[in-house]
Amino acid sequence: AVVLCAYLEMGGIDLRDRSVIELGAGTGLLGIVATLLALTSAAILPQGSARVTITDRAAALEFLESNVQANLPSELRLRAVVKELTWGKDLGNFPPGAFDFILGADIVYLEETFAELLETLEHLCSEQTVILLSCRIRYERDHKFLKMLRGLFSVYEVHYDSSKDVHIYKAQRVSRKDDF
Repeated sequence: AVVLCAYLEMGGIDLRDRSVIELGAGTGLLGIVATLLALTSAAILPQGSARVTITDRAAALEFLESNVQANLPSELRLRAVVKELTWGKDLGNFPPGAFDFILGADIVYLEETFAELLETLEHLCSEQTVILLSCRIRYERDHKFLKMLRGLFSVYEVHYDSSKDVHIYKAQRVSRKDDF
């Protein structure tokens, strides 16, 4: 999460006035930083414009919510929402293709969740959605996930932090026009 936060802070990605969702948030660090970056001009943004949705499974929500409350200034708390999302299961609670950015830090590690994670990414994406995933490539299964991801999305490595051995991948839906 720290590496992806630093990447976002470098400014190559503009989150202002964008809808953002973080998957598998854990402590919520990435979602909190995304909220701060997306809402640096919150005082002049119309109500409801930029919003960050920070998600995880039900068991993590209480801790996640307390971190968001403790680490976001009160004027920004309404712009970040903590919401339950179990990959592949709670998709009806999220409008399809409604997010400009999907963020995930160290969420690629359990092979049995890969299909549900891909189903969730497909549901949340429009053709304009940008997915940013940071991860260590530890095992062969991590390469398997990237291959599965490349079957559905255009995937590029956009950053590598050699000191932490963390890769950041950018993915976008493969355009249907390419089929013609």
